[in-house]
Amino acid sequence: MLVIFGASGDLARRKLFPALYSLHVQQLLPRPFLMLGIGRTQYDDEMFRAEVMKDLDLFVPKAAGEHPQERLCFANSFYYQQLSTNDGADYARLAARMEQLQRDNELPDNVVYYLSTPPALSQQIPVFLAQHNLHREHNGFKRLVIEKPFGSDGVSARALHELLHKHFEERQLYRIDHYLGKETVQNLIVLRFANTLFDTVWDYRHIEYVEITAAESIGVEKRAGYFDSSGIIRDMIQNHLLQVLALAAMDPPQQFDSACVHAETLKVLRGLRPLSATELQNNVIFGQYTASHVRGESVPGYRDEPDVPADSHTETYAAIKLYLNHSRWYNVPFYLRAGKRLPTRVTEIVIHFKRCPHPVLGTLPGALPNQLIIRIQPDEGVLMTFGLKEPGGGFHVKNVSMDFHYKDLAKTAIADAYERLLLDCMSGDATLFASGDAVEACWDFIDPILAWKNSSARLFGYPAGTWGPNEADAMMARDGRTWRYPCKNLAADGDYCEL
Repeated sequence: MLVIFGASGDLARRKLFPALYSLHVQQLLPRPFLMLGIGRTQYDDEMFRAEVMKDLDLFVPKAAGEHPQERLCFANSFYYQQLSTNDGADYARLAARMEQLQRDNELPDNVVYYLSTPPALSQQIPVFLAQHNLHREHNGFKRLVIEKPFGSDGVSARALHELLHKHFEERQLYRIDHYLGKETVQNLIVLRFANTLFDTVWDYRHIEYVEITAAESIGVEKRAGYFDSSGIIRDMIQNHLLQVLALAAMDPPQQFDSACVHAETLKVLRGLRPLSATELQNNVIFGQYTASHVRGESVPGYRDEPDVPADSHTETYAAIKLYLNHSRWYNVPFYLRAGKRLPTRVTEIVIHFKRCPHPVLGTLPGALPNQLIIRIQPDEGVLMTFGLKEPGGGFHVKNVSMDFHYKDLAKTAIADAYERLLLDCMSGDATLFASGDAVEACWDFIDPILAWKNSSARLFGYPAGTWGPNEADAMMARDGRTWRYPCKNLAADGDYCEL
């Protein structure tokens, strides 16, 4: 049984129900299976199923050859229970309803609770579940899925984990980061460790520096209230980008199971070198987008967005240069950047290899260091650049690329991250979920950066539709390096760049 708190909310409607439907169509859901939606809205089962059908019509395009009754069959596995999250009597009724549904549908006592709720309720709901023994494992498992944010700083994150551990064991907790569920993030592990070509050169002897970019072309949309209290550091870098960095930098795990992968990524995150006062000044850039014209349309600045204070100092862009206390990555800088209202939506990792060490060939005209670009979204895939001799006299090097698009490997559309993560949780595989220790390690690195931002850091403006403040380029230029400016299409060759 999957119990979704916040079942009438946006995340459930746009992401969870479509993901569950896709798993249903592929016959990947466990049998028997039912979903119990929890919310404040006054629905009965039939009304809730009708809403689910509307959501599927809205967010899931009908597949060719789909049976007309397929969606109805899926919706009929949904049930609903109205509940006030701070009313103990409602949890008693929930316990009785769950017991009845399990009995009527001959379900085993295996339950996944999914908290698709505001952050404050992530601390409230587990307590009430425990008070009514809904967390106890008798003849099956009980698992709890929590959405980010996992606290707003290290202190609140530890307080949340302490509260959760009073009622649930760590093995029962699944902290979901949808970035880790993306196929291309998972493919990073295979790319690194299943290919001698990359595994043998994945260290400081061969790699000059690493870029990780998460760019969004949109502004804050309808999330201004949440975003202004968090900023891009908390929203993107503290969780998504540091978790991606950990997978990119970790040593090979002894086995590919959740315990071994978590152990290796935790070593990386605990090895994030704290930034000194000088490094905070020179290696961290904060920006906020200003009004501009993008593709012929007028775009407001961040402070002109609805529900954003006119004097807001919330960062919509951040760039960080950091190092790892890790023998594999001795003196290799990692450059992280994330921002809103940038030219295009793209997330990627760029591995910049060192120049060819050959005293002659490495200095030929046109010779450039190799790059490996791992595109997480969109146009998922991998691109590698290398040098070849240009036809004709002399030895002039032409930089060319070899690219692979993930869609060419998949026989069907690439699965949404929530499909994989929901299935993994129901199967008991926590590999692609964040551990409590990893979350705390991320905050240990980020907290001093946020403290400096709130005390004396400058906030630089950048016109909407550009790649961020000039100061971020200057930070790279001081090191004799440049950012890669990606296009929406992975295999951009300089002649065509779709934004």
